[in-house]
Amino acid sequence: MIDDAEEIVLLKEEIKRLRKTLRELTPPIKTLLRRRGFKVYKMEPEDDLLIPEARFIDDYYRLLHKYSFRLFLRDVIKHQEGFTLRDVTRYSTAEVTEDYIGFLLDYGLIEKIDDKYHLIKRPIKSFGPTLEWFMAETLKREFEIDTIWGVRFKRPVVGGDYDLISKVNGSILYMEIKSSPPKQIYDNEITAFFDRITDLRPEIAIFFMDTELRMKDKIVPMFEDELKRRSKSSILIIFGQTEGIEIERIEKELFQIKGRIFIINAKDSIINNIEKVLSYYFKGYGRVNN
Repeated sequence: MIDDAEEIVLLKEEIKRLRKTLRELTPPIKTLLRRRGFKVYKMEPEDDLLIPEARFIDDYYRLLHKYSFRLFLRDVIKHQEGFTLRDVTRYSTAEVTEDYIGFLLDYGLIEKIDDKYHLIKRPIKSFGPTLEWFMAETLKREFEIDTIWGVRFKRPVVGGDYDLISKVNGSILYMEIKSSPPKQIYDNEITAFFDRITDLRPEIAIFFMDTELRMKDKIVPMFEDELKRRSKSSILIIFGQTEGIEIERIEKELFQIKGRIFIINAKDSIINNIEKVLSYYFKGYGRVNN
């Protein structure tokens, strides 16, 4: 007989095997997209990507799960031409920040010249591409979901980048990823998110903000305003109705619209929050069958 711990290990291995089989039996992401009239023009740009060489990737990925480290990287990029410990010690203690600087030195991402540190690869325009890469890695590593990021299509209707697109059991997941705090998010960004949903028609759409601040104060009301503006529009017809679409709280700072569109942040754990969204979707809570 096997004990409970061994049984759990065996079950996890079986789940991995079944997921691999399912991935092989369903078409790749690009094929699913082409069936919807979307041909990938560009994806996963490296110009503004701040990641180390392959031998450090696993450690770097684990560090990126720390909210304080992601905030630290934003400050490093902001002061990439030259910074001191004091310049990047806003969100952690000096001791923790010194450790973070040491990691970047070890990874070969920064160097020290005279009394200041500098990014070796520069200019880096923003933390956005690195955050998109990290979120894609999270879906791949933690959920074994095939994912591409920084996707651009040649589409005359809706332009811009799709930050992240995944294949989930033969369905499409689209995620918009924001590295800015709520105060720097504007109406046109919510409008663009809904425009892309209307065009692509993903089974799951997630608006993710890399913040631990409340979503109810500004972001959720902006979504409510956008839904009102779109009453009787195509985005509501997707749900099988033309009015009365409401935003409901799943828990804490996780919100959903008819079990298809989700608004989440990084509070507590990115991995746990994504897991809750996927669980909510697959259990069919609030979803209208079309």
